[in-house]
Amino acid sequence: MLYAIIAVDHDKSLAARLSARPDHLARLQALQDEGRLVIAGPHPAIDSPDPGEAGFSGSLIVAEFPDLAAAEQWAAADPYKAAGVYREVRVKPFKRVFPT
Repeated sequence: MLYAIIAVDHDKSLAARLSARPDHLARLQALQDEGRLVIAGPHPAIDSPDPGEAGFSGSLIVAEFPDLAAAEQWAAADPYKAAGVYREVRVKPFKRVFPT
């Protein structure tokens, strides 16, 4: 089943985000290599695809996991969480409607 991992960043966490980014991306790449990743990316803190020093306000990941517990466990081990980037992380079941 698909799960949405919705994270909210701490204020002024851009430096921590950039430091942990390689490890974070490696985990996402592993999901993609396994064919389990639907979409992933950050939420710019301002209305711009390149927010510069404004940084990001959070992230969204939609991926396939065996169950909610597995998705929560995966999210809890995210390098951004360990680095103090994420203030809050919610994991919710997700039903894909489009694109089919």
